[in-house]
Amino acid sequence: MQRLSGLDASFLYLETPSQVLHVCGLLTLDGSTVPGGYSFAKLKARLEERVALIPAFRRKLHNPLWNLGHPVWIEDDDFDLDHHVHRIGVPAPGDRTELAELCAHIAGQQLDRAQPLWQLHVIEGLADGQIAVLLKMHHASVDGVSGASLITHLAGLEPDAPAPAIEQPRNPAAPSPLDLLREGAGNVVRRPAEVVRLLPGLLELVPRWLGKALRGKGMPIPFTAPRTSLNGTITGHRSVAFAQLDLDEVKSVKNAFGVTVNDVVLALVAGALREFLEARGELPDDPLVATVPVSVHDRTERDHGSNKVSAFFASLPTHLPDPAARVFFLAEANRLSKDHHHDIDADMLQDWAQFSAATAFGLAVRAYSALRLAEKHPVVHNLVVSNVPGPPMPLYFLGARITGLYPLGPVFHGAGLNVTVLSNAGKVHVGLLGARELVKDLWPLAGALPEALGQLLKAAG
Repeated sequence: MQRLSGLDASFLYLETPSQVLHVCGLLTLDGSTVPGGYSFAKLKARLEERVALIPAFRRKLHNPLWNLGHPVWIEDDDFDLDHHVHRIGVPAPGDRTELAELCAHIAGQQLDRAQPLWQLHVIEGLADGQIAVLLKMHHASVDGVSGASLITHLAGLEPDAPAPAIEQPRNPAAPSPLDLLREGAGNVVRRPAEVVRLLPGLLELVPRWLGKALRGKGMPIPFTAPRTSLNGTITGHRSVAFAQLDLDEVKSVKNAFGVTVNDVVLALVAGALREFLEARGELPDDPLVATVPVSVHDRTERDHGSNKVSAFFASLPTHLPDPAARVFFLAEANRLSKDHHHDIDADMLQDWAQFSAATAFGLAVRAYSALRLAEKHPVVHNLVVSNVPGPPMPLYFLGARITGLYPLGPVFHGAGLNVTVLSNAGKVHVGLLGARELVKDLWPLAGALPEALGQLLKAAG
């Protein structure tokens, strides 16, 4: 029986029509590299070959009334690719603005939980003659690292690369009602003992963690972020923009200042946000606070579940006008935040998430939204910034060369902006997704990113 982990299931429980919790990847493709030329039928046929080899694309949720635990994954015996692959045309004139608006509309729609939790939209009619693909997968089934890995399974190093040989077990069939009830009841019975096992570690951690934060020796404390127009109640409407930077230029800044690529990425985001908020007349005097998801794939001792992530809070020095000062601020702040974050066991979030409850979480999110509580209490964090490692070599998606690979992460009540960065083939691809009522137009922020990089290159000499 392949049961969802508590962390995976939490993304189902916390989802509402306004807070949709899937992740998207926007790929722009050069169809001229497809052997024999691009056609939708050819792309779909090659996709079908690969989907047949990857169980993650053919599993669906099974959660009957007698299930006392988290849902389980089962094989979809009626799997039909036509339910997941859609061919659409971008409105004229087919430039990046129309493409982003179309992607924003798709990103705001919930996935059908009766089907495997993914969709792929093939978008034609772009003004530059390219093709775009928007892949949408629920966060319950992938995190940033595993999502990027799935995309590489659909791609190859050459246009005519054969489908990869992936040795993965087939998804299980639906368990019998008695087996599901017995296994779920066993989990319920074991929960008190699990709480007793986990509680001492939490009670020991909390004062030590808060002590570091209060002494300024760690990450910023939640609920201390300055309020901006990005921080309010969201709806299901989305806005999208994207940008592409040169990885060698990012590395030049990294080498000149002796910092990490992640430090430079956060400095770029901080510089762009400073210009963006200043233009809106709402630049705060204090640094913004970003939640930065962190993969624990290399630290976890748990082999169960799709999401193996933790997170830390990072100060973004939008209050500093000097780009070099922002880099040095982030290098020191990130060092402290990472040390502070490593005080927390890599599996703590996953272990405590096992106690998440569908009804309680669902009612809480709906009440939080209806009462607009995000606008009434201090701001937890301003936005989410994620840096996902990508393959360094050029990739061909079902035969078409990938020219852009823009990840689009979810937004939440109280934090209506997500900035996700992924590097591939010498480029840094930045995907921006926002709650439309809070940030209608993200293109000024996307345009500020190359300017922020230019400022850093100038400061680096």
